[in-house]
Amino acid sequence: MTITGDVMEDFSQWFHSILEEAKIIDSRYPIKGMSVWLPKGFKIRKYVLRELERLMDKDHDEVLFPLLIPETELAKEGIHVKGFEEEVYWVTHGGMKELNEKLAIRPTSETAIYPMFSLWIRSHIDLPIKVYQTVNTMRYETKHTRPLIRVREITTFTESHTVHETYEQASQQVQDGIAIYKRLFDILAIPYLVHDRPSWDKFPGAEYTFAFDTLMRDGKTLQVGTVHNLGDTFAKTFDIKYEAADGDHRHPYQTCYGLSDRVIASLIAIHGDEKGLVLPPLVAPTQVTIIPIIFKDGAEDVLYKANEIKDILKDGGFRVSIDNRDLRAGKKYYDWELNGIPIRIDIGPRDLKNNKMIITRRDTFTKEECSLSEDIVSNLNSCLSKINTNLKEKAWNFMREHVVEIDSSDKIEEIVLNGNVGLIKWCGGYDCGKEIEDKTNLDILGVQGEAKGECINCNKNAKHTISIAKTY
Repeated sequence: MTITGDVMEDFSQWFHSILEEAKIIDSRYPIKGMSVWLPKGFKIRKYVLRELERLMDKDHDEVLFPLLIPETELAKEGIHVKGFEEEVYWVTHGGMKELNEKLAIRPTSETAIYPMFSLWIRSHIDLPIKVYQTVNTMRYETKHTRPLIRVREITTFTESHTVHETYEQASQQVQDGIAIYKRLFDILAIPYLVHDRPSWDKFPGAEYTFAFDTLMRDGKTLQVGTVHNLGDTFAKTFDIKYEAADGDHRHPYQTCYGLSDRVIASLIAIHGDEKGLVLPPLVAPTQVTIIPIIFKDGAEDVLYKANEIKDILKDGGFRVSIDNRDLRAGKKYYDWELNGIPIRIDIGPRDLKNNKMIITRRDTFTKEECSLSEDIVSNLNSCLSKINTNLKEKAWNFMREHVVEIDSSDKIEEIVLNGNVGLIKWCGGYDCGKEIEDKTNLDILGVQGEAKGECINCNKNAKHTISIAKTY
């Protein structure tokens, strides 16, 4: 099997091929929009979550809430349930017995968590609350499903929920949540644009929503994270109150924010190439693979040295393997490229005689001779750092090159459909914004900043610079 589809020209085919051939997931599960994580993909997932948890655990507590939500609780917040009513899976029977009340399989967990908050919170000394959980969520996706991008079971949904005394504290928490996600995406070398979503595209029940969007190689944007200020809407709905220091009873203010499988989808899509995966070292299941070049003469010595190098690197904290399969070197190189292992070490009889090994980087395919007498751990740590820096710079450069200012409504579709995110001036009016989307059949991602001049659509005074793009 070989990778099919060009990363730029036939991204969809390339993406499906890489997930299958690199054995990330198996999408043949007999329910549309649901897939099985294979060992390699699950390790990538694990290392991504490890970084996220490290960031979250600094001032959040991890929890785990039930999967099922009573219909009465889900229905309490009308705006919220309306936003998800077409996506909810319902449990109507327990065995053969019909339930007295339908149970929703969580599409998201606000209505599961907030009834418990109303029991836990009594006084201002109980605040703030900052919790998160990593769970699966179910949404009946009716559009064309795509593995990891548009699914019916989100298997890696990390959602955070916080409660605060004041609106100002909740607003600050929104900024803190944005900062956490920026740090994670920087670690993963994933470029992003942060948008204040337009009113018609905010989270159901939220006062406002900030979203992280990244640009995929086919020119479409993918939402990879969201942060919401919920105000006191849910607190009023679920009767969450606290006694303030002055003795008054008040509703607190809340935020929530979340990431999903899409983070891993973007990780794979943004860095990959026509040969396969290209993984940031921090999340690569194998960071270094050693390929002994075996001939009849000196085979034993080469294998001994390869294992010695493996042990040194393993003790140095690397995830390392030896490919000593009885295969041609070319086949081993193909597998190394396909699986996106950041560093390949070749060592053969001639190299051993010259007291050296050959290091090849997956991101650039550059080769470097390295003395076996040098500090191998230090050398490879430096190499991994350079790989991560290069991947980050390359990804950000791609995004920056494809964010284009547009000064005429006639040019919007042409420029955006050529693989770009468009920056346009907008008056801020709801009807005008919806008209722009209807005319272009594109999506307004949200506000990027202030603007002066005329709105690109209605010619009124512009208030905002906004992004417009083709989205998933």
